[in-house]
Amino acid sequence: MNNGQSLQVLHLYPELLNLYGDSGNMLVLRKRLEWRHLGCTVHEVHMGERASLADVDLVFIGGGSDREQRIVCDELHQQRQEFAAFVEDGGVMLAVCGGYQLLGHSYLMGEEEVRGLSLVDLYTDRGSPRLIGNVVVESRIAAQPIVGYENHGGRTHLEAGVEALGRVLHGYGNDGQSGEEGCLYRNVVGTYVHGPLLPKNPGLADWLITRALERRYGACELEPLDDTDELAANETMRKRLL
Repeated sequence: MNNGQSLQVLHLYPELLNLYGDSGNMLVLRKRLEWRHLGCTVHEVHMGERASLADVDLVFIGGGSDREQRIVCDELHQQRQEFAAFVEDGGVMLAVCGGYQLLGHSYLMGEEEVRGLSLVDLYTDRGSPRLIGNVVVESRIAAQPIVGYENHGGRTHLEAGVEALGRVLHGYGNDGQSGEEGCLYRNVVGTYVHGPLLPKNPGLADWLITRALERRYGACELEPLDDTDELAANETMRKRLL
């Protein structure tokens, strides 16, 4: 598969949102496209810069501290309508932890309710204690369970009509009670799974790549890769936890 096909990836505020190595997700996307002889251009957007979504296929928002999350939220509100149009048009987005919380209508920072971007019908309040530890999630979009690490005080609640990314097999997920983890809306994935997320979860990485390629070029079938090492890491973690 080649035909000069290439994806444009937008990485938002990597200097602020890189908790638990989230920038490693960009390395995985780039390499999995490169190994298939597909092009990939990653555009980093830094504070004070305006994100252009005109030719973008995939947007990534990582995790950060409360302070960094608030700074980013204020910045993104200036382009909220553009991001909403991107999502509704089938644009692919991966949002992790703090980035996941930004997708919703609101989230609590201390006692203050901060207005989110309202890209997905969800909201986040807070609880105690923090939900910390390794996590395993069964999801319909990946052949293997999604594995990683979570550390969040937020409790995210999905409104009617918003699908969870998956079912928690080990760990806490969105709120520690519902058994749900993350969200799946159109081509948007929101999740609390760090690690970074994609190195141990090639099936999820390829789901994002496939959706982005289909949106730009039409139906496609990805060339299989030798994921022996990635799947071994996934299986080792699953066996240890389950």
